[in-house]
Amino acid sequence: MDERVSSGARSRRPAPLPARVALAVATFVVALLLAACEAPGRTVTDDRGPVPAPPGPSPYGVVFLGPGDCSSRGPVIREVFCRSEKAAATVLARHLGTPSSGPPCPDATDFVLHVSETGTGARSRLTTGYACMRNLEPPHPGDPGQGGGPLTVVGDCVTASRAGEVTETACADAGGRAPRYRVESAVRRRAQCPDNTDLFVSLRGEKPVGCARRSTGW
Repeated sequence: MDERVSSGARSRRPAPLPARVALAVATFVVALLLAACEAPGRTVTDDRGPVPAPPGPSPYGVVFLGPGDCSSRGPVIREVFCRSEKAAATVLARHLGTPSSGPPCPDATDFVLHVSETGTGARSRLTTGYACMRNLEPPHPGDPGQGGGPLTVVGDCVTASRAGEVTETACADAGGRAPRYRVESAVRRRAQCPDNTDLFVSLRGEKPVGCARRSTGW
């Protein structure tokens, strides 16, 4: 047999890869398949570092003792978290000026705070004004008939003096000798009060006239 002819015939076939090279190729293909089939829920390491969380809401409003804020009770009134054990009252409304010249407080107001925010720590332009407050828990002197609060509203009882002034008193209070009157309704003008009205009481708001009747049987 001609060795050169045999050698020449074998040279036409592709030469087999060495064992080490074949193993390396197979390993690379398996790695590609695993990467392509990786489950979407697997954890992927991110070396870029944690993304900072957005800042949370400020614990206080922009306005000192703004609507919805809460205050403490005591010689020095402070704004506190409404869930704090020190919280005693909440702000129903906040206005500039004075209670006598500014907008009236809501009927449910228990007391009024005169606010003056000064100094470099002032957080708003609303530096001088008043806050209409309501206690977080009873008693609520501003409710009708309770005998307190900064406003006289329908349902309140008053006593009248000779000077034409009235003083609010609790409707359930049986003490005292002065005649008491109960504000039955509020109107825009005196002429709109019922004929059986015994006393006209000055109120605030869109209906500034209170029509009161004398209470009997107390």
